[in-house]
Amino acid sequence: MGSDNRVRIIIAKLGLDGHDRGAKVLASMLQSEGYEVIYLGMYNTPEMLVQSAIQEDVDMIGVSYLSGEHLTLTPILMEELRKNKAEDLPVIVGGVVPPQDEEDLIKMGVQRVFRGSLVKDVVKYLNEYFK
Repeated sequence: MGSDNRVRIIIAKLGLDGHDRGAKVLASMLQSEGYEVIYLGMYNTPEMLVQSAIQEDVDMIGVSYLSGEHLTLTPILMEELRKNKAEDLPVIVGGVVPPQDEEDLIKMGVQRVFRGSLVKDVVKYLNEYFK
């Protein structure tokens, strides 16, 4: 947790996806709920995200996908976490994820997948996760 005991979450868009409205809305909602949010924005690589997560000493990583790159970039993200000995850092994925891909993401090590979920559902999950 951050220096003021607030949960720190990093939220990012990976790859070439240029749609970040949902990620921004989630970041704003989490801040209003008392979370400390580091929003990396768009066009990040898995390596950039992991390095930022480690530097910021976050408690969780949130990745938003809308472009269909989730099965390509998530395994790279998880491998980067392992390479940096940060595999215990929970990762959640949200956005447009086909139902048939959810199980594969979980097998990769993703903590939870929010397929087209409402922001309030993510907030509810995190409030329960970090009790």
